[in-house]
Amino acid sequence: MEIRVEVHGHVVVLTIDNQARMNAMSRAMMADLVRLWDELERGPCRCIVLTGAGERAFSAGADMSGDLSARAEMAQMVSRALLKSQPYTKPIVAAVNGVCAGGGVELLLSTDVRAAAPHARFGLPEVKWSIYPFGGATIKLIQQIGYVHAMELLLTGGLIDAAEAARLGLINRVVPAERLMPWAMETAARIAANSPSAVQAVKQQISTTLAEHALSREALEQELGDRVRASAHFQEGVAAFREKRQPRYE
Repeated sequence: MEIRVEVHGHVVVLTIDNQARMNAMSRAMMADLVRLWDELERGPCRCIVLTGAGERAFSAGADMSGDLSARAEMAQMVSRALLKSQPYTKPIVAAVNGVCAGGGVELLLSTDVRAAAPHARFGLPEVKWSIYPFGGATIKLIQQIGYVHAMELLLTGGLIDAAEAARLGLINRVVPAERLMPWAMETAARIAANSPSAVQAVKQQISTTLAEHALSREALEQELGDRVRASAHFQEGVAAFREKRQPRYE
């Protein structure tokens, strides 16, 4: 389990690699992601490409087999890993190579240009398992794809295919699987060839505006997440997920 890093001139590729669990991210992996975001923000990198290892998944979100606590300090670390509420100046290109769910979608929402392979699937299944999606989806998804589309994904917990994701504006386009990483590298190279001062100024202005909205909701997010985790439904939902059965909510 790791976040792999490859440097290609001014472009850095980050690969989420936990293939045994559909590239789900453990808390240790999220801590590594926080460190990498900080290093790349300070360094000479001009564009980042984000993808998942293998052909099955971009990321299935949080690793449900591990620590699911969300105390304020833990929630803050997860928020930083998902770039939920901090301005970020380096542009990020996402290459969605498979399933993108839960925290994987929330991470995707912090990227700037996105394409997916035809077999990719997108969704926010948290409500199925009595988990509050506190990684930014309740704010960013509505901003990015509109109210009714966001609410359908958030409240049903269903998955959509890559073509539907493109239609809704969740991604820019669908690219054949064998062309996905070449497309991502070509797009990142085009961005990196532009003035880094101008590119990063544009990204900083937009990400600062979005971050201010997210920060204003942080206390409420923590309160709502704590309320859900304190419920009997949370215990049943997590148990059902781990036992691979349908939850029974009384």
